Amino acid sequence: MKLIPSIPAYRTLDRYILRKFLLTYLFGLLMMTIILVVFDYVERVDDFTELHAPWDAIIFDYYLNFIPHFINQFSALFTFISVIFFTSKLAMQTEIVAVLAGGVSFRRLMWPYMLGAGIIAIISLSLSLWIIPEGQKESVEFQSKYFKGNQLIEYDHNVYRQLDEGTFVYVRGYNPHTERVPFFAIEKYDGSKMVEVLNAASATFDDESGRWTAPRYVIYSRTEDGSLGYEQFRNLDTLINLDARELIDPKGLVKTLRIDELNDFYHQQKIKGSDDLFLIEVERHIRFSYPFSTFILTLIGVSIASRKVRGGMGMHIGLGITLCFGYIMLGRIFEQVALGGTLPPWFAVWLPNLIFAVIAIYVYRNAPK
Repeated sequence: MKLIPSIPAYRTLDRYILRKFLLTYLFGLLMMTIILVVFDYVERVDDFTELHAPWDAIIFDYYLNFIPHFINQFSALFTFISVIFFTSKLAMQTEIVAVLAGGVSFRRLMWPYMLGAGIIAIISLSLSLWIIPEGQKESVEFQSKYFKGNQLIEYDHNVYRQLDEGTFVYVRGYNPHTERVPFFAIEKYDGSKMVEVLNAASATFDDESGRWTAPRYVIYSRTEDGSLGYEQFRNLDTLINLDARELIDPKGLVKTLRIDELNDFYHQQKIKGSDDLFLIEVERHIRFSYPFSTFILTLIGVSIASRKVRGGMGMHIGLGITLCFGYIMLGRIFEQVALGGTLPPWFAVWLPNLIFAVIAIYVYRNAPK
């Protein structure tokens, strides 16, 4: 007795549908990418010319990182439109009717579609988790140099962090180009009473060693009679649990971290009791939820487009685009809800998928069998 259903054999029909699916998807994505790159270049050409951006940097540092980001952002949309387009064409030519009349069940017909959706979802997941964040680092650096008035990565002017129990650090005015701050302080408390403060002017962070240095610093400490005394020192060289990336506004930072780096950053900030944990959680869930939507939108697309209707292909495409943009809009709304902390991050991010999964099941049950 079989407890696990066997995978259907790969047939000529499967190859035909899978090839049509992927070729339509790739063609639509290629055309839209070319159009978008041309429009983006026309918009940016003044910046490139005025700031003397080299061609190799424009191509390799900007556009080769920009294109995967665009592909991944609109992958589910193009998957949906591709399914609607060529399935509707099959339905109008009564090919689907012939297939179903030949004894192939609608469930079996879905197999090559789900296989194609799986291929696209795996590529999208790989882009989301590793490739795009790595490329974003180069893209952000390029845009900071050659885009006028564009600051994708912003640093907090005043940063106050807890290093461990009773120890806090305050950093003011970090400059990423010089890696220097005009003011640096480490405060130590015994309960609610401050017992020692280290103040340094013109402190510098070494990215390789992770150490903070300063030419001069002062240590204020509380004496036995309760008064504050101080001593002046030279050549501060200290290693604390604070690196420069923690001085970045987390909204920009999380986009440039691979999934392993993002998880490490989350655990690091959780130990420190950071208030920005929900931002990291939202980003982690988005990276998994969006590729998963490929399966849901594919199921909806096939179920809608496989029915021959009076309005023809235009009716299918119009309804499909309306549903897809509804999904995208709902995703953006609940993403902002999650960032606002109104709902738990995992629930807010995955809710559009849950809603459209219900729609997918409904239209699948009512599809022609």
